[in-house]
Amino acid sequence: MLGPPYERQTIDLGDDDEGPVVATLVRRRAERPARRAVLYVHGFVDYFFQTHVADFFAARGWAFYALDLRKYGRSLLPHQTPNFCRDLSDYFPELDAAAEIIRTDEGHDKLLVMGHSTGGLIISLWAHARREAGLVDGLLLNSPFFDINAPWLVRRPLAAAVCRLGRRAPHRALPFRLGTVYGQSLHADHRGEWRYDLAWKPLAGFPVRAGWLDAIRAGQRQLRAGLDIRVPVLLACSTRSYRGMRWHESATLADAVLDVEHMVRWAPRLGRHVTLARFDGGLHDLTLSSPAVRERVLAEAGRWAEAFLGTGPTDPAPTDPTPGGPPVARQPADDRAGAAAEG
Repeated sequence: MLGPPYERQTIDLGDDDEGPVVATLVRRRAERPARRAVLYVHGFVDYFFQTHVADFFAARGWAFYALDLRKYGRSLLPHQTPNFCRDLSDYFPELDAAAEIIRTDEGHDKLLVMGHSTGGLIISLWAHARREAGLVDGLLLNSPFFDINAPWLVRRPLAAAVCRLGRRAPHRALPFRLGTVYGQSLHADHRGEWRYDLAWKPLAGFPVRAGWLDAIRAGQRQLRAGLDIRVPVLLACSTRSYRGMRWHESATLADAVLDVEHMVRWAPRLGRHVTLARFDGGLHDLTLSSPAVRERVLAEAGRWAEAFLGTGPTDPAPTDPTPGGPPVARQPADDRAGAAAEG
């Protein structure tokens, strides 16, 4: 879909109750041989098209991979219900397979996993479940879906009642849809600057189904109870949310999908090493914000990654080549990376 230098690999995941299932791994090689890699995981009603993010990391010596999960984007097959799952752990097999390809087949020994929105929730649960396996060296969460953006009565008692329906009739479409404000703020045919496939990422999304909502709530309950992610986590989000259902210019300066205060509230439940970064004027997908904002987002992500996963102080100090000489400590890539590590 993207053309050179991007490549794609289909991951066969067997069959489910709808038939054959696949995921798709997209690869953008680094500009020079790289020992470290990024794996990007998209959100709900989404797929990978953010090539500027891949270019940013590739230019800094990271191999870049993106995973279109089952029933999303490049992986959506004609017989499937778009974006549907019954449990968020359904996605663990393709994450396991992608990590195996990146670490074993491709030979990268550091892996930063970057998840947006629902993808941020999924990779958090996966990193917790695989915490003993050493698959992940860091998580970068871009506006993760940690709670439903609705009043308490809706997101707790009413959502619980809907989810009981989801266990009996998981494919039942619920009588509400995502708004179009966020889509309008992104797509170049409307009020945004980005071009992407509206068949895979429609402005109003796909129908929200009872079984999917039940899976989301189960994952969010697990997060709120507390995870044990043992690698550094950077959680990035906007400074404010936009709550209107009709278009207003302020939607271009805020998260028009989720409540950012939910992300801030539940961030400490991820693990013991969580960094929070908030960006004024950020959209729901921070990397699709205005040029000045996304430049700040990527710069912060790069500094954080260098501090904790690059040549910063979390790397073992190499041994001095002189026999019996003292160990030589590595220095951060720049002073700001060192400050981030200390913070």
